[in-house]
This record gives sequence, C-alpha cells and structure tokens, in this order.
Amino acid sequence: MRINVFTGIRVLDLTRVLAGPYCSLILSDLGAEVIKIEPPDEPDPTRNMGPVWKGMSAYFISVNRNKKGMTLNLKKEEGLRIFYELVKKSDVVLDNFRPDVPKKLKIDYERISKINPRIISCSISSFGMDGPRAHQPAFDLNIQALSGAMSITGYEGLPPVRMGIPMGDLAGGLFGVIAISSALYLREKTGKGTRIDLSLLDCNISLLTYVAQYYFVDGKIPGRVGSSHQTIVPYQAFKTKDSYIVIAILTEKFWEKFADAIELPWLKNHEKFSSNENRLKNKSELLPILEKKLQEKTTEEWLKIFERAEIPCAPVHNVAEALNDAQVKHRRMVEEINGLKVLGNPLRMEGVDTKDLSFPPHHGEHTEEILKSLLGMDDEKIKRLRKEGVI
Repeated sequence: MRINVFTGIRVLDLTRVLAGPYCSLILSDLGAEVIKIEPPDEPDPTRNMGPVWKGMSAYFISVNRNKKGMTLNLKKEEGLRIFYELVKKSDVVLDNFRPDVPKKLKIDYERISKINPRIISCSISSFGMDGPRAHQPAFDLNIQALSGAMSITGYEGLPPVRMGIPMGDLAGGLFGVIAISSALYLREKTGKGTRIDLSLLDCNISLLTYVAQYYFVDGKIPGRVGSSHQTIVPYQAFKTKDSYIVIAILTEKFWEKFADAIELPWLKNHEKFSSNENRLKNKSELLPILEKKLQEKTTEEWLKIFERAEIPCAPVHNVAEALNDAQVKHRRMVEEINGLKVLGNPLRMEGVDTKDLSFPPHHGEHTEEILKSLLGMDDEKIKRLRKEGVI
C-alpha cells in the first residue's frame, strides 16, 4: 500500500455544506481517513442540491469523495458516549457550528481534550468564536459582501456581483487545511493537540492582500474594475473578432513584445504609453486603440501570434472548455469514479496518491463498519442503537 502524507490520521468531520467538507476533502486527498458524521434524521442538506447522479447530488459529490459516512445522534447520551470513544481513536475533530453549539452538544475542545489530549479541534465558522457578529448566521454570499469582495467584483455603475467561485466558503476550507497541517506538526513537537478558531470573514479579509494595502497607503477606496487591474495596463479581457481574449502585460518586456505583435510598434516609445505608470494615467486613450486593433482578428488567430511572442494571454473559457483544455487533461485534473467524471487532486508531491479516488458515502453508509472495526461492537448492539435512533 502506498503511504500518503496523512496516512494514519483520522478526522471526525461534523461539517456540512461547503467550507468544512472542502477542508476534509483536501485532507482525504492527502491520505487522511475522514469519517463524515451526520445525524440519522438530518443528512447534509447538499445531498439534495442540484442535479443528481445515481441518487446523489452533484454538489455533494464534488466535495465528499474518499470519505466514510456515519450516522450518529450527538443529542442522545449514548450517541455522545460513542463520539467520545471515537475521539480517543482520532486526531482531528472538524466542525462548522456556531460558537455556542459545541458546548451545548458537549463536544467543545475543553471537554474532548480531556478525553484525548492529542486531539486537534478545528472550528470553521462564519465569524469566529468571538466578536459582535460571532453568533450571526452567514453563508458564502454574506461573507463575500462583508469582506469587500463584492465591492470590487463586476463593472462600475452596475449592481454588486458575487464571485462565480464561492471563495467566501472555499477560503475557509483552504486555510483550514493549513491550520490543521500546522497543528499536526506542532503536536509532533509538543505532544499536545490544540484548538483552531477559523473565521470565514477573517480568511476572506486576508485574501484582499494588495487591494487592502493600496487603501492603507493612499486612502482611496477600491472600486469595481471589471476584468482589468487597479494598477496594471493593459491587464484585462478584450473583445476579438469572434469572442474574448485576456492580455496580462505585467512588465515592460511584455509591453514591447505586445506592441510589436499587434503591429503597433510606435506604442512602445510613445511618451503617454512607454511605461506602466504612463499607461495607467492615459488608460482612457490607450484602451480604445487596443480594443479596435484586437477586433481585427479572431481569438484563435491572436492566440497563435501572442503565444509565439511569449506574451501572457488566454481565451476566456466557459466551464466545459476549461475542463476539456489539453493542459487540464494532461495534469489529470479530470478523473473518473464509477464512470462519473470528477475533479482531480491538484496536489503533486511524493506521498500523495492522485489516482485512487473513492465515491462519496451514502448517508450512514459505513456506520456499522466503523462501529465494528474501531469500537468492537457486535450486530446485536448495533441493531439496538439503530432502533433507539442513536445511529
């Protein structure tokens, strides 16, 4: 058996929807054993969201591969005891409850760390464990709005637009993996687990990076700039004869190559356009010149010209085109599980198996297997637990 990065690490995943499941998806891709725990009578709501394939929703499939599914009622005393027994044999407990819920359920870090001092408890919530918004409900859309992301997405003068990729949620999943990986490394040094308090709003504020720093430096509130950039010109999508192409001229070396490639060499040394600083000042004059020129040829024709000149460019793919791109296929970013195409694992490193993917679990699919293999329960006890609504 191939040893993956997190082989031997067991994660109890109590999360639903996107941020938490995306975090545990990456952990499972890294080789961790992820046990997705759902209440017996209240499955993850995304199981029924969007188009369905063989009884399972596309949404749920997208973030739950390589996991085991278990049902457990934490509100019942025996269900809680079973959870504690699983905590003893696990490394990470992942939840996305509101701040007061773990204590109410008696699964907060203070309690479970007494059961297993090496346990890592990662809570991914909308606003974190404290602060004036801590107890407010929120989803990806709310986080995108509050973080300022929607204020810089779309075009000036038009209504606010959410990013097509749900970064409000996904950022939490990505930072969650970083935090859990760091906590596992820290545990190797100290022998102790830790509590991770991760806020989706914090994560998305962090992603503002240079946009926020521009504001801190010059005091100007960034606005919507469409596909263009606040301080680089040209760096945007342009209409061609038949569709759209993006051009990203980050340095003067590329500007000179670009001017030659579009057969307007005079742009290189023109006092208004010879540097990015000047192009930014005279953007309103430059862009109409470029827009007119780029509409003379098709996207494919320009791509051949720009690629020969090694100019950063790309067609604006729709999702189908992106998934069928030769580079994407070469990197195996589209795989198959049980005859269904799914996204591949982007991690390429020794100790990561990118091929062996398993289908997401049905609601409670592995409950009996987990109770037998980890806790040594027999059929009679499992039958009783099911009858009493514990599992």
